[in-house]
Amino acid sequence: MKLSFLIPGIFLFSISGFAQKQNVLFIAADDLSCALGCYGDPIAKTPHLDRLAATGVCFLNAYNQLPLCNPTRASVMTGLRPDTIKVYDLDRHFRDEVPDAVTLSQQFMKHGWWAGRVGKVYHYNVPASIGTDGFDDPPSWQKTINPKGRDKTEEHLIYNAEPHRKISAALSWLAADGKDEEQTDGMIATESIKLMKQKKDEPFFIAVGFFRPHTPYVAPKKYFDMYPLETLRLPYAPKDDREDIPNAAFAHNCPVPHYGLDELTCLKAMQAYYACVSFIDAQVGRLLDALDQLDLAGNTLVVFWSDHGYHLGEHNGIWQKRTLFEQGAKAPLIIRAPNIEGNGQPCRRVVEFVDIYPTLTKLANIPTPKEIEGQSLTPLLKNPLTRWNSFAITQVLRPADNRLDAPVMGRSIRSERWRYSDWAEGKLGVELYDHFADPMEFNNLAIEPTSDNQKVMKYMRKALARKASGQIPKTPFNPKRL
Repeated sequence: MKLSFLIPGIFLFSISGFAQKQNVLFIAADDLSCALGCYGDPIAKTPHLDRLAATGVCFLNAYNQLPLCNPTRASVMTGLRPDTIKVYDLDRHFRDEVPDAVTLSQQFMKHGWWAGRVGKVYHYNVPASIGTDGFDDPPSWQKTINPKGRDKTEEHLIYNAEPHRKISAALSWLAADGKDEEQTDGMIATESIKLMKQKKDEPFFIAVGFFRPHTPYVAPKKYFDMYPLETLRLPYAPKDDREDIPNAAFAHNCPVPHYGLDELTCLKAMQAYYACVSFIDAQVGRLLDALDQLDLAGNTLVVFWSDHGYHLGEHNGIWQKRTLFEQGAKAPLIIRAPNIEGNGQPCRRVVEFVDIYPTLTKLANIPTPKEIEGQSLTPLLKNPLTRWNSFAITQVLRPADNRLDAPVMGRSIRSERWRYSDWAEGKLGVELYDHFADPMEFNNLAIEPTSDNQKVMKYMRKALARKASGQIPKTPFNPKRL
């Protein structure tokens, strides 16, 4: 029992000498867009993540730093932007540029927390690296667990709609037999719960990294049944939607609309994606239930995030990631901190994923390294309506291909109202969208800007240049892995 004593005229103290440290349950999904009920998606069935959002703060406008797995995960864990860590592709490790970086989990370990990882937190090649350490960072953890389930051992059953491409990059799926717990992500939830039980009497930082809904879209068949094909429709866009969009804005991994696939095949891919979303939602539900059952919920910071957004056919046929469009740059971020005033309210302020690091250190009352480039979101967790004049910066590097003679850097800046983007510092195109009037980004105002829009572009361009370079990096990158 902890006893406290009041010394007249001095202070209140406990015989332990310290306030109780809050645990951290750090949950990541792979390639999950804002296709969740709590984000207003009309299709998604996600009761458990909706529950988390209803008891925490759901950030409705949270933006990743680069919409590709390795760079954005490195930015989240280091609190540093891509231009600082020089990570733009799937091959480069952030310690090549910043070998002494103190990662988020390392900072917690330095101050008395136990840290472990289950599944994918740093980059993995999916599904090739399932069951391995992937592209991990060993100094970040005291224990790592790498489950491998039926989705890996039964890869031969997966349907590939694009046989000329690997299932890791193609629209590919499987309505799997068996129980949730037999799939890799179900096993990840099981192992994470075991860790919570083992470490419940000491402060822990447990990182839980799910592999879905990344391709191949694999989930038990019951989740496919939740989304009948006849209820699904491809996203609307005007027929001429692409005419005012720079070529460089379209990802090189989706060279033709809908990959040239027919509508029924695309709808089956959409069904499979949403099935995986609900499957992951169920595993998050298991984690939340375990916190309650272990009497840990009242002393555990819960963070749910995805590495970037994801396209399901928007803008007449964009699929997957690697874009600066709203669907690619925005991703889920939900934070539930015990007994904080803003819990239960959504937040519409624009925030960035580099903000996660300083937010958690602030909430845990441990120092934030001075080099961290994000800012703490604690004011928004206390009051989601508080004034917040911040921008979100997202970049993407394009390789040379049949559209582009040389690699091209794309960069964007997002405010609550505007999104400005340029390609090769404007040489290959500029975009400006008014999200108050055009939330789906159908009308590129940069084509024939009014005088007022020109002023907005000038202001946004200057703010963007202070945070992100439009130049091709001089450090190494693999064009085939962008």
